[in-house]
Amino acid sequence: MNWNGAEMLRRYLPSVVEHTTLPDCEIVVADNGSTDNSLEVLRTAFPSVRTLVLDRNYGFAEGYNRALAGTESTYTVLLNSDVEVTEGWLEPLLAFMDTHPDVAAVQPKIRSWLYRDRFEHAGAAGGFINALGYPYCRGRVLWHVEQDKGQYDTPAEVAWTSGACMCVRTAVYKDCGGLDAAFFAHMEEIDLCWRMRNKGWRLVCLPQSVVYHLGGGSLNYESPRKTYLNHRNNLLMIYKNKQHPWGVLFIRFFLDYAAALFYLLQGRPQACKAVFTARRDYRRMRKMY
Repeated sequence: MNWNGAEMLRRYLPSVVEHTTLPDCEIVVADNGSTDNSLEVLRTAFPSVRTLVLDRNYGFAEGYNRALAGTESTYTVLLNSDVEVTEGWLEPLLAFMDTHPDVAAVQPKIRSWLYRDRFEHAGAAGGFINALGYPYCRGRVLWHVEQDKGQYDTPAEVAWTSGACMCVRTAVYKDCGGLDAAFFAHMEEIDLCWRMRNKGWRLVCLPQSVVYHLGGGSLNYESPRKTYLNHRNNLLMIYKNKQHPWGVLFIRFFLDYAAALFYLLQGRPQACKAVFTARRDYRRMRKMY
């Protein structure tokens, strides 16, 4: 998936082309209505890559839904445009899926592209959700990331697999409704994974495959827009998927406003405002479900 990421395409797509050589695999870049020279870069520098041009920016969620609408492949890998893959990255993922028919999706171990011996925030070594509905990962809790010393080199069943690099059964993706377009971006893959688990599917992190993720390519970590999407989508995800969610949502009411106060004390008034806006829009949007 690409949106105004011409430089990222030049930097990261060569590794995908070089290390994705299985005969039945096709590399497709879905372009989300880019206004930079992404399409020219794809046409001239990557003629072997098929480009799917969308008419506007549908966001991460609906962009993938549209990209997969006409796909009949057994598996699809959702891959961010700021991910560098490594030699042999794909083979373990496909082999595991072939031999574990009860698994809907797998992810590799995701390290930081900038600090290559450390995990990356978006998925690390597999995702979980705590009792209050907050996502976290093996190898990363909040903003603290661990150095990869092999401590998570055993395949593990997880609560969610990262959308930065997720190999998913295409039919299951579609059967579960795909990514929620209303989320636009952020936590949409966690919501999808929760729906998959509610239908009895398993999800796994397979550390025999390794990729490197830049992260923050679309929105900076301190962006008020990112704060808004994370708070709003997390509440919607809990409301949609958690059995008897009201106790958790009651506690989150106070925790969200505590977070807003924390942002204000940090000197980030726009982030504080984003929390209030997120809660308002959550109340409005939950009527959809």
